[in-house]
Amino acid sequence: MRIVFMGTPDFAVPVLKLMVLNDYQVTAVYTQPDKPAGRGCRMAFSPVKQEALSLGLKVVQPDSLKKEESFEELAALKPDVIVVAAYGQILTQAVLDLPKYKCINIHPSLLPKYRGAVPVAASILNGDSFAGVSLMQMDKGLDTGPVISQAQIPVLGYDNTGILTHKLSVMGAFLLLEILPDWIKGRIPPRTQDDSAANYFSTITRESGEIDWSEPAEIIWHKVRAYYPRPGCFTRWQGKNIKIIDALPRPEIQSAMCGQVIILSDGTAGVATGNGILKIVTLQMEGKKPMSSAEFLRGQRQFAAAILPS
Repeated sequence: MRIVFMGTPDFAVPVLKLMVLNDYQVTAVYTQPDKPAGRGCRMAFSPVKQEALSLGLKVVQPDSLKKEESFEELAALKPDVIVVAAYGQILTQAVLDLPKYKCINIHPSLLPKYRGAVPVAASILNGDSFAGVSLMQMDKGLDTGPVISQAQIPVLGYDNTGILTHKLSVMGAFLLLEILPDWIKGRIPPRTQDDSAANYFSTITRESGEIDWSEPAEIIWHKVRAYYPRPGCFTRWQGKNIKIIDALPRPEIQSAMCGQVIILSDGTAGVATGNGILKIVTLQMEGKKPMSSAEFLRGQRQFAAAILPS
């Protein structure tokens, strides 16, 4: 069976690695073109390209699969199936129709619950008890194709988008290996999605991460976890941004005004919110390294009793 793999970020790496380790014939790896990164703006390889090169696989990086020459190059590979994991390009109908066993997308949500670019963050933002991954037969819509298989795991209190995304990527990789033989043999009928149950979430902006301390502590806690590692949650103090990396909600009644910093019994910083206190576990002052809030308070004594903007 000839497989073409398409993916770009870290999410896609476990899928590619497990297919190769299990002796699947990956004839080519498609990933986004190299982009400038860092202060020197040097051209950087995507995580998938780095992994593919380490595995000795052919790497293809077209600007667009809509171009005739790009499609012809793909068609010449004669793929039996195309596996897609966060590739970053919309596939044309011609590409979708190319492989005998279709294009299978690994999507990190329990479709149709969260469609779009940020399904993992959406799950954390909404305080879901469970998150999951779906294997979907791709069609021309945005995450609208029929579902082949799904699996789920509980969302834990320490899960942020980075941690949960990695968990789901590994789970999706094993799920793909589990179902692929039966899918090829026609033993798995795909299930049409219920469009009425779908939710779409667009890309999260940097401004989304600015904390409004008038919101309940639990809601802010969800945002801190959902927006980590990107774009991050932050507040402003003395003209600088403070990124809140890790936090915990404390529901006890407090008399401080919204946004007021208080010192908790364990020496860490807490901030009064619209409902409860948010304990700040780890923060990062603009231009500084991450540190515990207790350490920050020892170096920035004036932070205690500060009023942070809502």
